[in-house]
Amino acid sequence: MEPLLRAEEISKAFPGVQALDRVSLEIFPGEIHGLVGENGAGKSTLIRILAGVIPRDSGRILWKGQPVEITDPRHARRLGIAVIHQELILLPNLTVAQNLLLGREPRTFWGGLDPRTMEKQARRILNGVGLDLDPRAVVGNLPFAQRQMLEIARALSEDARLLIMDEPTSALSEREIHRLFELLSDLKRRGVAILFISHRLEEVFRIADRITVLRDGRHIGTFPISEVTPSAVVRMMVGRELKEMFVKTATPGQEVVLEVRGLTRAGAFHEVSFQVHRGEIVGLAGLVGAGRTEVARALFGLDPLDGGEVRIEGQPVTIRSPADAIRLGMAFVPEDRKAQALFLGMALRSNVTISSLPRLARLGLLFPAQLDRACVPYIRALDIRPPRPALRVRYLSGGNQQKAVLARWLMLRPKIMILDEPTRGIDVGAKAEIHALMDQMAREGMAILMISSDLPEVLGVSDRILVMREGRIVGELSREEATADRVLALAMGESDVRAA
Repeated sequence: MEPLLRAEEISKAFPGVQALDRVSLEIFPGEIHGLVGENGAGKSTLIRILAGVIPRDSGRILWKGQPVEITDPRHARRLGIAVIHQELILLPNLTVAQNLLLGREPRTFWGGLDPRTMEKQARRILNGVGLDLDPRAVVGNLPFAQRQMLEIARALSEDARLLIMDEPTSALSEREIHRLFELLSDLKRRGVAILFISHRLEEVFRIADRITVLRDGRHIGTFPISEVTPSAVVRMMVGRELKEMFVKTATPGQEVVLEVRGLTRAGAFHEVSFQVHRGEIVGLAGLVGAGRTEVARALFGLDPLDGGEVRIEGQPVTIRSPADAIRLGMAFVPEDRKAQALFLGMALRSNVTISSLPRLARLGLLFPAQLDRACVPYIRALDIRPPRPALRVRYLSGGNQQKAVLARWLMLRPKIMILDEPTRGIDVGAKAEIHALMDQMAREGMAILMISSDLPEVLGVSDRILVMREGRIVGELSREEATADRVLALAMGESDVRAA
């Protein structure tokens, strides 16, 4: 059988970075093809080239056996290549029907829009993917999973033959993932090709027919999924034997560093109380919407509290702003590093040192060499790659961006570190490095509060686990007591499980 798409020897360089180095890829009709690699391996660059967003430097692309120059995303769509991005590109203020038929709306005899025909066509498209939606519903009011299905429906209505899906399950529940995989299996039976990009290897092995591994912009290999194991793929991705994923050597001390009593914020959380000891990692688990991030934001002074008390090292404190929190020895790594923590257009040196500028300035002046002297030890200690202080942080992989945020806070030597989804959107190798770094911080006496939706991560790195549901802490489990079943039972309110 002839490949639907063949990319041969594709290369692409950006300033200071060889993003792709003679990468080849074949995708066949009716195939689900997994594409994996660490952040920075070249996956996003390859997708952007196939979608016509950026040109390649060399190599060639064949579509249905014929060489093509994909000049822009509209051209890619016309060929039958559709990309379902992690950040969806639907227009939230328009209806389902308007989004589905954007740019090809049915018209009346007089040239105006024909709402009745539009609704009819939209229903036919929705039925094609088994999506029971009102065509008149406003897209911005739909859950993420339905918006994602809507994006797929739109692509198929434009006769897409290749769907490129970038981290499609990152914001979905297990039930929604099951529904998505059912749809992908159905599309596969219809002859649609799917390029499935994900950091979640268990999902790639669950859905893909073949898997391609990239590392450092190079093609490492393509294999039938039945002929490789997850551990073998991880070794190919990182180029080395991966150390234990969850490193745990730190032993919590007796001293309470952070204590909160009766913390309350109307509509977000109520009567939240807990302690974090020196050298302890406390995991905060719960379903989306349980109030975990809201507690973290209030602790760091980003949102006001309606009641409760915060104590640091036994002393009552008042935190009205992040500046107060920082002064008291607290640091906060938010869940969305790109939107809430990084200055993507600025250099690595600036991102690492920005919170330490008052103590680095001399007579009110700052110089690049001075900032380099301050940040380079942290860049080396955290193994941020490439270790170039002048490189704009937007060119770093997700894992290295996260390390840059951590380096910024470590320069301030905090007593308390709050980590909200510390490994979201980063690859398996970088996750192991972040976990090892957390263990090192705990060994050095830092008190760590970690919020994570990754249950194996919560179980693997936490000394104690607090479980939240509907804005309240509903259970506490020691490391020895905690199991996935017990945490989920508490989070979902399906049991009266309690710590002994």
